[in-house]
Amino acid sequence: MNPSNNSFNPKSIIAGAILAGIVLVLVLSWSNMTVTISAGHGGVLFRLFGGGLQVDKTYGEGLHVIAPWNTMYVYEIRQQEISEEMNVLSSNGLEISVDFSAWYQPTYTDLGKLHAQIGTDFVRRVVVPSLRSAARSVVGRYTPEQIYSTKRDAIQVEIYDETKKLLDEKHVQLNQVLIRSITLPPTIKTAIESKLKQEQEALEYEFKLEKALQEAERQRIDAEGKATANNILSASINEKILREKGIEATLKLAESNNTKIVIIGNSKDGLPIILGDMK
Repeated sequence: MNPSNNSFNPKSIIAGAILAGIVLVLVLSWSNMTVTISAGHGGVLFRLFGGGLQVDKTYGEGLHVIAPWNTMYVYEIRQQEISEEMNVLSSNGLEISVDFSAWYQPTYTDLGKLHAQIGTDFVRRVVVPSLRSAARSVVGRYTPEQIYSTKRDAIQVEIYDETKKLLDEKHVQLNQVLIRSITLPPTIKTAIESKLKQEQEALEYEFKLEKALQEAERQRIDAEGKATANNILSASINEKILREKGIEATLKLAESNNTKIVIIGNSKDGLPIILGDMK
């Protein structure tokens, strides 16, 4: 038996210990070295020893392996909704309650900039203040009557436009603003409804009056037309035409089966003519 085969080999022991240590570190650090980004989310990587935050790259869905000392910040990039109910002042200083919601989502390509400039709490820091500021500004341009009756759609569009301008600069995409309800003080609402009712009644009266005037004008034109026709007819009729028409009518009457004797012409210009059954 060779004694050298049973001799102690320090290098093998050290190599085995190093390998075991590496495996142990990998096992313990695996959760810190892998990041799974789920569907509808995006990631921003912060490198502790590699230049800090990667603002120019957004990590997509799936499994990503990173160094254990780096950190991946994950954002939901799907469309989200926020609801707000707030009291604002109209153009004449009356308090109005507006309940509205907004659809928004972080801009995918600017996720790194969003994290660098604002952070994960961007809804509270940017979205909500922008919506409130736009709502106050827009509603303050209108009277309660305009808000209640005709300008609701215009207000919704203007709030969207002003909020979008603010959020575009903050790397947040605004998709829609929806006004769910606008509540006026009860006394103002009653006064507006009463005024609108009176205006509607006035419009109905004007419509009926206009219709009556049109009918009167139609009858006048019709009467004038008939009068003109009668005048033309009277001017075109003379004694000769009347005599010819009378003869035509008498001949037709004489030809009737029920006619026995017809006498025509009892004036100085005519001779009596007898027509009848000669049997």
